Amino acid sequence: MQAENSLIGVGLYSLPEASAITGIPSAALSRWLFGYTSNSEGHNIHHAPVWTPQLQGYDQKALGFMDLLEARFVHAFREYGVSLQAVRAASEFAKECFNSDHPFTCREFKTDGRSIFAELIKSEGLEEEALIDLVKRQYAFKAVIGPSLYKGITYSETGEPLSWHPHGNRHIVLDPRRSFGRPIDQKSGVPTEVLYHAFKVEKDAKFVARLYEVDLKAVAAAIEFEQGLVRDEVVH
Repeated sequence: MQAENSLIGVGLYSLPEASAITGIPSAALSRWLFGYTSNSEGHNIHHAPVWTPQLQGYDQKALGFMDLLEARFVHAFREYGVSLQAVRAASEFAKECFNSDHPFTCREFKTDGRSIFAELIKSEGLEEEALIDLVKRQYAFKAVIGPSLYKGITYSETGEPLSWHPHGNRHIVLDPRRSFGRPIDQKSGVPTEVLYHAFKVEKDAKFVARLYEVDLKAVAAAIEFEQGLVRDEVVH
């Protein structure tokens, strides 16, 4: 019970679960959060995590709610071509600027993030093309850190994420204060997975809605959400 209580407000997602929700391969999530070892000329080189995971010391590799959101931003940078080295450096620099262990997810990063990369290039001398492009071309930065990454995130008065409606779906929410952050129906709290599996068995959305005493639209939203998850069953 003590271990479960410590996860309230933190969230808990296995690598496959986090991969399904974000669409990011489990292997990438594992490298970013837990580091990895490469071999160069017969020597093993350990590469540190991009940021410290919320559940450090947990007996299994798992993500917290903030880790889940932060990974989406790292993925956006990597898709644009920014190296993991530069992302790691930007993360460390932004931690100090925003006083947050998950700086990319902070509300302030949406407006001040471009200056973080500019200062990083100046102080660290990083000259990779993609990183410079983010700084020199404002529209490029906005294309990477666009509205879609922030859409559906509810922030506290201090700018820290509290919950997330994936794809902006108002019926479904991931809230670390509820059901350990599992995707649930916003109003009733019933996990989307439960509603979806019930629908697969009963083949009747109206019956499922009556069974769990939820709105029919909530059942439809749960079905759409669960069917849209990217199951990462292939080792990358």
